[in-house]
Amino acid sequence: MASISWGSSTMEEEFKQRVYTLIGAIPRGNVATYGQIAKLSGAPRHARAVGYLLKNLPKDSSLPWYRVINGQGKISFPEGSEKFLEQQTRLASEGVKIAAGKVSLKKFQWQ
Repeated sequence: MASISWGSSTMEEEFKQRVYTLIGAIPRGNVATYGQIAKLSGAPRHARAVGYLLKNLPKDSSLPWYRVINGQGKISFPEGSEKFLEQQTRLASEGVKIAAGKVSLKKFQWQ
């Protein structure tokens, strides 16, 4: 994984599996932040590694990647891009409201 020294490929694989398990556990209608997933996976300073894993998901993955947003409550893709619109649409279909480009973490963040 880019720029992270895990010490072993086993540690990297364990982190990856914890991240995927956590993302799979985010309920419909909720979101989590990259930092939140990193912290829950035992690597609180590796929010970017969570993003890296999501960026490199296989195209046919059923993992709900769209439920992960940045710490400001925003979608990280460039506004108006295809992926931004896809994430926005998927979240809206689950009842997650996006106002002024942000999701209310107070209301929708997975606890």
